[in-house]
Amino acid sequence: MSEKSKYIPLKELIIYKLARQLSAKAWLIYQRLGYHQRKTWGDQMLEAIDSVGANIAEGYARYHFLERIRFYYISRASLSEGMDHWIDLGFERGIVAKEEQVAMFSIAKNLQIKLNGQIKTTYEAKKDLG
Repeated sequence: MSEKSKYIPLKELIIYKLARQLSAKAWLIYQRLGYHQRKTWGDQMLEAIDSVGANIAEGYARYHFLERIRFYYISRASLSEGMDHWIDLGFERGIVAKEEQVAMFSIAKNLQIKLNGQIKTTYEAKKDLG
């Protein structure tokens, strides 16, 4: 039997750190928007991207494996909404600069890979118990 893994605090969890980096970049974009752009595009973009980290946090705090995984799936869907729709749309409309888009997509790609790994690891941990 393998040694029991050590608990990692949420703020040290790589997927959570990446989600917070993405949120910080989204916040910088949001802050420079005028009222109309905030209400039509910015609020939804920021909500989608901020919910990535929020769902990781909620899932990580859940006791049951399947509940954890469900929140990780929601986080992954929010990542897709925020990046593949809102940030991409913002770039098309001239709200998001190319450098911002590239930097955010780099973080998002890394986050998605690691989030998929977290889902797989959680499934495997459930199988190991029983």
